[in-house]
Amino acid sequence: MRHFGHIAPEVRHRLFHREPCAFTADSPPHLLAPALGATLYSPATRPRLAEDILKQAARGVVSMVVCLEDSIDDGEVAGAEENLVRQFADLAERGVEPPLLFIRVRAAEQIPDLVRRLGPSVRLLSGFVLPKFTEERGVPFLEALVAAEAELPAGSGGPDGSDGPARRLFAMPVLESPELLHLESRAETLSGIARTVDKYRDRILALRLGVTDFCSAYGLRRPPDMTAYDVQIVASVIADVVNVLGRADGTGFTVTGPVWEYFRVQERMFKPQLRRSPFLESRADALRQALIEHDMDGLLREIELDRANGLLGKTCIHPSHVLPVHALSVVSHEEFSDAEDILRPERDGGGVLRSSYTNKMNEVKPHRAWAERTLRRAEVFGVARQDVGFVELLAAGLPG
Repeated sequence: MRHFGHIAPEVRHRLFHREPCAFTADSPPHLLAPALGATLYSPATRPRLAEDILKQAARGVVSMVVCLEDSIDDGEVAGAEENLVRQFADLAERGVEPPLLFIRVRAAEQIPDLVRRLGPSVRLLSGFVLPKFTEERGVPFLEALVAAEAELPAGSGGPDGSDGPARRLFAMPVLESPELLHLESRAETLSGIARTVDKYRDRILALRLGVTDFCSAYGLRRPPDMTAYDVQIVASVIADVVNVLGRADGTGFTVTGPVWEYFRVQERMFKPQLRRSPFLESRADALRQALIEHDMDGLLREIELDRANGLLGKTCIHPSHVLPVHALSVVSHEEFSDAEDILRPERDGGGVLRSSYTNKMNEVKPHRAWAERTLRRAEVFGVARQDVGFVELLAAGLPG
């Protein structure tokens, strides 16, 4: 699979200076973590889940979470588990490579139970999403994951069913507990989470933020013309999580952006946040209007703020959110040029240089971590051609 793999090769060639790389569920974690992109959630109760997964994969989704937690009623769990097992078996029989698939569980004991019940179709599973993650709650989840993986037979490896080592299972903890939100317990909770994920570092693919739960603790809900960063109590938690768990010194993890809740037309109070000029230049004013009508201008702004605040990827609850996340994750030609200049071997000693676009200063040592992170993103999302912006990427990825 690859990002933008659903569009024609000749279109990709026209859009990209360097195309996104191909990857599989068996690719190394340092590649898979930034490649998660827009992770689409789906309730495990959906009766045609297997078809839904393949349909979304054909539209550019590369990671999905099948949810047994908050997206379903408490009384539906047993039936949802049965449906999940049945749908995975259906997927396995089709012999088509699915996206990276994760299961969001409620309790640690579900992990070994589901792994056993999935049988041969466990080869399609990339891991589990662990809710309400703290040190106390997280350790049993991670111990259960390690134990479940140890019981997998050899030959349950690749999603294509080929022989090989046992399936590797990753964890994606969700940081959403009240203890993390409340100021008096935040530092201690973050320290405990840091100890836990560091101990199980080889299992942790990414850390996810549960902003809806944060808002719930105070009876808040951001409107569609505001981002998570406009809700100060939420923004402060995001900043602290990145501060402790998203460092660029080799100790950090990929931290993904919060969910965007809106996908229908809402009555607007504020002016649209989407400038008109990029769309006029690309003769795509109708696309701009459609984005505004579906509150996507707020989503686009939040995606940009996610990256500016150290987050990569995003939790998505509607297919229409996926393409904007991916289009805005593509590295611009200017970013790529700056990153390559900064990382040239002859510049190891540091110094300052003018960017090749002659519009900024690139300071080699302070900007090195940014450049390394940018090239990792470029590997999985590609580099746009010099005259290609997110509008062209967005338009090209839309269904015909």
